[in-house]
Amino acid sequence: MTSSPLFLPTLTGETVTLRAWRHSDTAIVMEASQDPLIPQLTSVPTTSDEKEALAFIERQHERMRDGAGYAFAIADNDDTAIGHIGLFLIPGGSSRASAGYWIASSRRRRGFAKDALATLTSWAVTLEELDRVELYVEPWNEGSWRVAEQAGYEREGLLRNWKRVDGQPRDMYMYSRLARQSI
Repeated sequence: MTSSPLFLPTLTGETVTLRAWRHSDTAIVMEASQDPLIPQLTSVPTTSDEKEALAFIERQHERMRDGAGYAFAIADNDDTAIGHIGLFLIPGGSSRASAGYWIASSRRRRGFAKDALATLTSWAVTLEELDRVELYVEPWNEGSWRVAEQAGYEREGLLRNWKRVDGQPRDMYMYSRLARQSI
C-alpha cells in the first residue's frame, strides 16, 4: 500500500455521513472514553478530558498524513458525530485493509453501525489497490458481528488468542469482504 498522505472523502449512507473528525467532535470522544470497552479496544482515551479527546482527533488526522489509513467520524443526519469508523491499511504490500468501528452507547441500536460499515465498505472495495477488507470481532460481541454480517461480510473463522485486550489474549472471529469475487 502507500505511505504517502491519503485523501479522505466524505461518504454518505442512508442514515450517516462519514466525514473528517473536527475539533468540535470532542463530546462524542469524551462519551466513548467512559464506555467499559471502547478504550480497551481502540485508541480512545480512558479519561473524559477534552485535551485527551482533541489528541484522539489529531491522531485520526495523523493516520491520513502518514498513509496508515482512513479515519472517519460517523455523523448522523444533523451532522453530529456519533462514532468512529476506519479503514486501516495493512503494511507490506498485502492489498488488504482492516475495518474497525464504534458507536457511542447513547446512539447504539439504531442501525448507524451497519449503515456506516456498509457505506465504508462500498467505497473501500472500489479502491484499485485493495483486494479485501477484514475485521475482527470477539465472539461474545454479537452486536458487532451481526453488523458485519448485515453489511455483507463473511465469517472466515475463529482466530484463537489473536489479540491482547486488557492484557489478556482474546479469541477473535475474522470476517472479510472481497473487493472482487473470484471466478
